[in-house]
Amino acid sequence: MNQPQKVWDPVVRVFHWTLALCVFANFFLLEAGEVPHRYTGYLACSLVLLRIIWGFVGTRYARFSDFFPTPTKIRRHIREVRAGHPDQYLGHNPLGALMMLALLMLVLSLGVTGWMMGTDQFYEVEWVKQLHEGIANFMMLCVGLHVAAAVAMSRLTKVNLVRAMVTGIKQKTAKS
Repeated sequence: MNQPQKVWDPVVRVFHWTLALCVFANFFLLEAGEVPHRYTGYLACSLVLLRIIWGFVGTRYARFSDFFPTPTKIRRHIREVRAGHPDQYLGHNPLGALMMLALLMLVLSLGVTGWMMGTDQFYEVEWVKQLHEGIANFMMLCVGLHVAAAVAMSRLTKVNLVRAMVTGIKQKTAKS
Protein backbone atom coordinates (compact mmCIF):
# COMPACT_ATOMS: atom_id res chain seq x y z
CA MET A 1 0.00 0.00 0.00
CA ASN A 2 2.72 2.44 -0.97
CA GLN A 3 0.34 4.40 -3.18
CA PRO A 4 -2.48 6.40 -1.60
CA GLN A 5 -5.71 4.41 -1.72
CA LYS A 6 -9.22 5.78 -1.33
CA VAL A 7 -10.90 3.61 1.29
CA TRP A 8 -13.42 5.45 3.47
CA ASP A 9 -16.27 7.19 1.68
CA PRO A 10 -17.87 10.37 3.05
CA VAL A 11 -20.81 8.46 4.59
CA VAL A 12 -18.46 6.28 6.66
CA ARG A 13 -16.30 9.23 7.74
CA VAL A 14 -19.17 11.54 8.67
CA PHE A 15 -20.87 8.66 10.48
CA HIS A 16 -17.70 7.82 12.44
CA TRP A 17 -16.92 11.34 13.64
CA THR A 18 -20.55 12.32 14.30
CA LEU A 19 -21.09 9.16 16.35
CA ALA A 20 -17.84 9.82 18.23
CA LEU A 21 -19.08 13.33 19.02
CA CYS A 22 -22.47 12.00 20.21
CA VAL A 23 -20.80 9.43 22.48
CA PHE A 24 -18.38 12.00 23.88
CA ALA A 25 -21.13 14.56 24.48
CA ASN A 26 -23.49 12.11 26.16
CA PHE A 27 -20.83 10.62 28.40
CA PHE A 28 -18.91 13.75 29.38
CA LEU A 29 -20.95 16.88 28.65
CA LEU A 30 -24.70 16.34 28.74
CA GLU A 31 -26.78 15.71 31.84
CA ALA A 32 -28.10 12.15 31.91
CA GLY A 33 -31.84 11.95 31.30
CA GLU A 34 -32.20 15.53 30.13
CA VAL A 35 -33.65 16.36 26.71
CA PRO A 36 -30.29 17.08 24.98
CA HIS A 37 -28.89 13.76 26.28
CA ARG A 38 -31.92 11.86 25.00
CA TYR A 39 -31.92 13.52 21.58
CA THR A 40 -28.18 12.96 21.21
CA GLY A 41 -28.81 9.29 22.02
CA TYR A 42 -31.58 9.13 19.41
CA LEU A 43 -29.23 10.74 16.88
CA ALA A 44 -26.55 8.15 17.74
CA CYS A 45 -29.03 5.30 17.23
CA SER A 46 -30.20 6.80 13.95
CA LEU A 47 -26.60 7.03 12.78
CA VAL A 48 -26.04 3.37 13.67
CA LEU A 49 -29.14 2.32 11.74
CA LEU A 50 -27.91 4.33 8.74
CA ARG A 51 -24.50 2.67 9.04
CA ILE A 52 -26.10 -0.77 9.15
CA ILE A 53 -27.97 0.00 5.94
CA TRP A 54 -24.77 1.40 4.42
CA GLY A 55 -23.06 -1.84 5.43
CA PHE A 56 -25.23 -3.63 2.86
CA VAL A 57 -25.56 -1.03 0.08
CA GLY A 58 -22.54 1.25 0.51
CA THR A 59 -19.18 1.39 -1.15
CA ARG A 60 -16.83 -1.62 -1.17
CA TYR A 61 -14.94 -1.04 2.10
CA ALA A 62 -18.10 0.06 3.92
CA ARG A 63 -19.85 -3.24 3.22
CA PHE A 64 -19.99 -5.89 5.93
CA SER A 65 -19.24 -8.52 3.30
CA ASP A 66 -15.81 -6.90 2.81
CA PHE A 67 -14.72 -7.18 6.43
CA PHE A 68 -17.00 -9.47 8.40
CA PRO A 69 -14.79 -10.88 11.21
CA THR A 70 -15.03 -14.66 11.13
CA PRO A 71 -13.27 -16.64 13.89
CA THR A 72 -10.71 -17.90 11.35
CA LYS A 73 -9.89 -14.37 10.18
CA ILE A 74 -9.62 -13.14 13.77
CA ARG A 75 -7.25 -15.96 14.83
CA ARG A 76 -5.05 -15.45 11.76
CA HIS A 77 -4.92 -11.69 12.33
CA ILE A 78 -3.95 -12.14 16.00
CA ARG A 79 -1.16 -14.54 14.99
CA GLU A 80 0.12 -12.03 12.42
CA VAL A 81 0.05 -9.12 14.89
CA ARG A 82 1.83 -11.16 17.57
CA ALA A 83 4.49 -12.11 15.03
CA GLY A 84 4.96 -8.40 14.24
CA HIS A 85 3.89 -8.54 10.61
CA PRO A 86 0.15 -8.07 10.23
CA ASP A 87 -1.38 -8.22 6.78
CA GLN A 88 -2.32 -4.89 5.27
CA TYR A 89 -6.08 -4.46 5.13
CA LEU A 90 -7.50 -1.67 3.06
CA GLY A 91 -10.74 -1.77 5.01
CA HIS A 92 -11.18 -2.90 8.61
CA ASN A 93 -8.85 -5.59 9.89
CA PRO A 94 -10.67 -8.48 11.63
CA LEU A 95 -10.22 -7.13 15.17
CA GLY A 96 -11.16 -3.61 14.05
CA ALA A 97 -14.26 -5.03 12.40
CA LEU A 98 -15.17 -6.92 15.55
CA MET A 99 -14.79 -3.76 17.63
CA MET A 100 -16.78 -1.71 15.14
CA LEU A 101 -19.67 -4.17 15.25
CA ALA A 102 -19.50 -4.34 19.05
CA LEU A 103 -19.64 -0.55 19.32
CA LEU A 104 -22.65 -0.40 16.99
CA MET A 105 -24.48 -2.94 19.15
CA LEU A 106 -23.53 -1.11 22.34
CA VAL A 107 -24.90 2.18 20.99
CA LEU A 108 -28.17 0.48 20.05
CA SER A 109 -28.31 -1.18 23.48
CA LEU A 110 -27.87 2.21 25.10
CA GLY A 111 -30.66 3.56 22.93
CA VAL A 112 -33.03 0.78 23.95
CA THR A 113 -32.27 1.04 27.66
CA GLY A 114 -32.39 4.83 27.52
CA TRP A 115 -35.74 4.71 25.78
CA MET A 116 -37.00 2.18 28.35
CA MET A 117 -36.17 4.58 31.19
CA GLY A 118 -38.49 7.12 29.59
CA THR A 119 -41.50 4.78 29.51
CA ASP A 120 -44.10 4.47 32.25
CA GLN A 121 -43.28 0.81 32.77
CA PHE A 122 -39.56 1.30 33.40
CA TYR A 123 -39.38 4.89 34.71
CA GLU A 124 -37.26 4.94 37.88
CA VAL A 125 -36.68 1.16 37.67
CA GLU A 126 -33.24 0.67 39.18
CA TRP A 127 -32.07 -2.34 37.16
CA VAL A 128 -32.76 -0.54 33.88
CA LYS A 129 -30.80 2.51 35.04
CA GLN A 130 -27.92 0.29 36.21
CA LEU A 131 -27.94 -1.65 32.95
CA HIS A 132 -27.85 1.59 30.94
CA GLU A 133 -24.95 2.92 33.02
CA GLY A 134 -23.11 -0.40 32.83
CA ILE A 135 -23.44 -0.51 29.05
CA ALA A 136 -22.23 3.11 28.83
CA ASN A 137 -19.19 2.37 30.98
CA PHE A 138 -18.37 -0.79 29.03
CA MET A 139 -18.75 1.11 25.77
CA MET A 140 -16.30 3.76 26.96
CA LEU A 141 -13.82 0.99 27.79
CA CYS A 142 -14.30 -0.33 24.25
CA VAL A 143 -13.84 3.18 22.82
CA GLY A 144 -10.56 3.47 24.72
CA LEU A 145 -9.43 0.11 23.34
CA HIS A 146 -10.53 1.19 19.85
CA VAL A 147 -8.45 4.37 20.01
CA ALA A 148 -5.43 2.58 21.50
CA ALA A 149 -5.62 -0.14 18.84
CA ALA A 150 -5.88 2.45 16.06
CA VAL A 151 -2.72 4.14 17.35
CA ALA A 152 -0.90 0.81 17.83
CA MET A 153 -1.88 -0.52 14.41
CA SER A 154 -0.91 2.80 12.82
CA ARG A 155 2.59 2.38 14.23
CA LEU A 156 2.82 -1.32 13.39
CA THR A 157 1.56 -0.97 9.81
CA LYS A 158 3.02 2.52 9.18
CA VAL A 159 -0.43 3.70 8.02
CA ASN A 160 -1.97 6.63 9.90
CA LEU A 161 -5.44 5.21 10.52
CA VAL A 162 -6.78 8.34 12.20
CA ARG A 163 -5.78 10.46 9.21
CA ALA A 164 -7.36 7.88 6.91
CA MET A 165 -10.67 8.21 8.79
CA VAL A 166 -10.48 11.99 8.26
CA THR A 167 -9.37 12.06 4.62
CA GLY A 168 -10.70 8.70 3.44
CA ILE A 169 -7.25 7.81 2.04
CA LYS A 170 -4.89 5.19 3.41
CA GLN A 171 -1.20 5.61 2.69
CA LYS A 172 2.05 4.30 4.18
CA THR A 173 4.03 6.93 5.98
CA ALA A 174 7.32 8.09 4.49
CA LYS A 175 9.37 6.22 7.14
CA SER A 176 8.46 2.76 5.78
